[in-house]
Amino acid sequence: ATAPAPKAKKEIPVDPVGPLLATASIDSGKKQARKCIACHAVKKGGKAKLGPPLWDTVGRKPGAIGGFRYSTSMVKMGGAWDYETLNKFLAKPKKFVPGTKMGFGGIPKVKDRANLIAYLRSLSDQPKPLP
Repeated sequence: ATAPAPKAKKEIPVDPVGPLLATASIDSGKKQARKCIACHAVKKGGKAKLGPPLWDTVGRKPGAIGGFRYSTSMVKMGGAWDYETLNKFLAKPKKFVPGTKMGFGGIPKVKDRANLIAYLRSLSDQPKPLP
């Protein structure tokens, strides 16, 4: 007998964030980030809290901050936190990365996600280019 085939990972259907980033508001994103700061530090050199620090997230490999114990699923995710990956994760974290430790339910509106991603992009000494 053969083992059943693994279930295919469901694609998370979300509106693309790329077209909104050029006009996204960092100030509005900072307000969205109030949901994040209970668990994440946002300042440069910030220490891990319940979640890893968010400084220089855009472009970073998931599960890459030393000294933070990520879920196995986050470490195995691969790739980088590009704009669309962040968009899908922030829409539905537990659906995008099943097994993630992040208990946050997600941000349903793409405009709110675009603003938050623009703010996260600003948390860097060298912000990544917009798409």
